[in-house]
Amino acid sequence: MRPLLAAFAALGLSALILAGCKPERPLRASCPAHSLCLEAGNVSEPVSLDPPKTTGTWEDRIMGDTTIGLTQSSAAGRPVPGMATSWDVSPDGLVWTFHLRKALWSDGVPVTANDFVFSLRRLMDPRTASEYAYLLYFIRNAEAVNEGKAPLSALGVAALDDHTLQLTLTHPVPYLPEIGKHQTFYPTPQHVVERWGDAWSRPEHYVSNGPFKLARWAFGDHITVVKNPLFYDARSVCLDQIDYYPTSDAIAAERRVRRGELDTNADIQSNRIAFLRQPDQIPAYVHTHTYLGVAYLAFNSRDVAAFRDRRVRLALDMAIDRDFITRKLLRGGQVPAYTFTPPAVANYQPPPPPVWAGWPIERRQAAARALLAQAGYGPGHPLKIEIKHRNSPDPTLFMPAVQADWKAIGVTATLAQEEVQIAYQDYRLRNFQVGDAAWIADFNDAMSFLGLQQSQTGAQNYGDYDNPTYDALLAKADNEPDLGKRAAYLAKAEAIMLADAPVAPVYFYITKNLVNPNVTGFVDNAVDQHRARYLCFKGHGAAAPSGE
Repeated sequence: MRPLLAAFAALGLSALILAGCKPERPLRASCPAHSLCLEAGNVSEPVSLDPPKTTGTWEDRIMGDTTIGLTQSSAAGRPVPGMATSWDVSPDGLVWTFHLRKALWSDGVPVTANDFVFSLRRLMDPRTASEYAYLLYFIRNAEAVNEGKAPLSALGVAALDDHTLQLTLTHPVPYLPEIGKHQTFYPTPQHVVERWGDAWSRPEHYVSNGPFKLARWAFGDHITVVKNPLFYDARSVCLDQIDYYPTSDAIAAERRVRRGELDTNADIQSNRIAFLRQPDQIPAYVHTHTYLGVAYLAFNSRDVAAFRDRRVRLALDMAIDRDFITRKLLRGGQVPAYTFTPPAVANYQPPPPPVWAGWPIERRQAAARALLAQAGYGPGHPLKIEIKHRNSPDPTLFMPAVQADWKAIGVTATLAQEEVQIAYQDYRLRNFQVGDAAWIADFNDAMSFLGLQQSQTGAQNYGDYDNPTYDALLAKADNEPDLGKRAAYLAKAEAIMLADAPVAPVYFYITKNLVNPNVTGFVDNAVDQHRARYLCFKGHGAAAPSGE
């Protein structure tokens, strides 16, 4: 590498800098004079920046910098007061009263409790078709409203006055401060949405209540936000501008970080982590941490007849060599997953892994072949399926291994790679047979994972899993105030779901970020949320954000 680099330098091609070196003049986007600008790699192109119409972490990274919900993430990813400065809870845990701060939208109009009522009703409105509506079914009448069986006015939300919001629930939700920082609780400006409809989220109409406001969206290139001078805590915001870039090619993004074109990138190709940590590479840039996320495969049991047979799903689940994938291919610290819920989730202990998890891979494959034979598949009648997967770095790396594992048990699997947003859209539309997916906790609770497989979840229950016993146990857990008993109900439900194998967990995630050491305020955390209001550059300071 170094002789080649020297040759390039001799030719005067100083812009073509390879691994381990820095250019003297990095190619960066234009930054206004006397401003501090952050260039951020954001993995994928957003589908939208309208909160009820989004589901991706790449969208929330932007919306979380422009919008403040009832609560918000601290620099360490923990929930702290946001628009709500305090809240009261009734003795039975069913009525929550949030006291809102005085704040302005970026166009100068006051943010009120009515904006939250409007936004929550819009989220539940069947015409909005929000895939995340199910997450707030704990609000009274939410499910009926979302299914069109009750009017929007029946939703258990009310503005007692301009700065007091009241939520009435169907069951206690002890994790409400956690979910209060989720995008489902992001307010949208009623006065703007009513004027422009869905077009309100275009840059020329976008109005926000957070530290930054949307300035430009060059589709496929970058999104620019600029500091919002009307943000209630603008004095503590250091950065003046942020450009977010879709960086599906992690290697290309790594080179851009090395060259100084990007200050951060929200992903690293896993098998590069150990290399990048070598002393002659960029060890100070590499950030990893335990993450509340799981990579898994979903089986489309609605449209693929073979997957209606539990034996087929279980055989495919058993045959995956997770140890090889995590230790030989990814090599980034990921942990093989035999449960769906990560072990670090608060107030929860996942059920024991299935007994076959401890078998050698050869024994597992033999058992998988036997299950397939029982289901009518074998050399004379092989199972043929397609695996649809995301084009992000890690799935691209380990999907051929899954393909080989299934070939070893007589299954012919073809691979179909798609852009991340397109793949998830196909999963939601059930335009897939086997789908490679990932789930990142919306809030630090087991229900954030187990609720995904509830029959009422809808589009994001990709395999259309429907087990009344499973649903009943989750409902029982929802109504159990004792945390220990609640965890036991949840673990029993998860054990049932794992035995049914509607999905095949593959590994538990780690956070993977490249961060220029000149960036300050970046704190590794289990939810991988790094709000830009806390970031700055060495040599520049900002007051500590309020609420921290």
